Amino acid sequence: MRLDKYLAEMSYGTRNEVKKIIRSGSVTINGVQVLKPETRVDESSDIVYIGDERVSYSRYVYYMLNKPAGCVSAVKDNVHKTVIDLLKENIGNNTRNGIFPAGRLDIDTEGLVLLTNDGALAHMLLSPHRHVDKAYYVVADGIITENSIKQLTDGIDIGDGTLTLPAQAENIKLCRLWELDEDVQDIIKSKNNADISQTPADRIYTSMELVLHEGRYHQVKRMVQAAGSQVLYLKRIRIGPLWLDKELLPGECRELSEEETSRLLRP
Repeated sequence: MRLDKYLAEMSYGTRNEVKKIIRSGSVTINGVQVLKPETRVDESSDIVYIGDERVSYSRYVYYMLNKPAGCVSAVKDNVHKTVIDLLKENIGNNTRNGIFPAGRLDIDTEGLVLLTNDGALAHMLLSPHRHVDKAYYVVADGIITENSIKQLTDGIDIGDGTLTLPAQAENIKLCRLWELDEDVQDIIKSKNNADISQTPADRIYTSMELVLHEGRYHQVKRMVQAAGSQVLYLKRIRIGPLWLDKELLPGECRELSEEETSRLLRP
């Protein structure tokens, strides 16, 4: 690989910017100063430094983002802030080319989005034949009965004449508004339907973690609606073996650890 391409891919600037860095004399390969951008680098064995900083090469990058409501799962959008905009806010504008969200969340849904340039991994996670688990924290309006929960876990018709795959419903709780996290309370209060902002203190909600083994359009919302309720708050908390870091605030992201990446890539 050309040295300028190597450095540009590792987010040290545009091709023109890294050429200036190379020509300034601050780059070495295996301890030898290099001045030509076209110098070839073996990314698997050569040791590259810019000044005192070693530049380690990795072909793929993996970021975990805690997507907030109001942000779209897209690379570009003319109206709304995108997940890539948030990535750049977190790590700077010199992000790798080709990074995209591996899967989408609705604009009003929060939680885990994986950002990567690894197309093969994205295909594996999204393939309908793989049935990769995705877990969501759900707050629904009213009481979802045991019979309705059984429908969700056995498979339910969400309006297209085909039953969903059996799901898992865990940590099911009946609660009142004040028992929910403050940020969840605020979102529920802001809903414009059913006079939610005027919710009485004794109104009851159902919260649960719903684990799906498929990814159909608006699936969680349609499942809960088919069970006789309505989703008021939705947050994805897991994709396969990857859990959302509880320390990440909405809008924050970080690179996956080696252990997380290893688990995610494991067949």
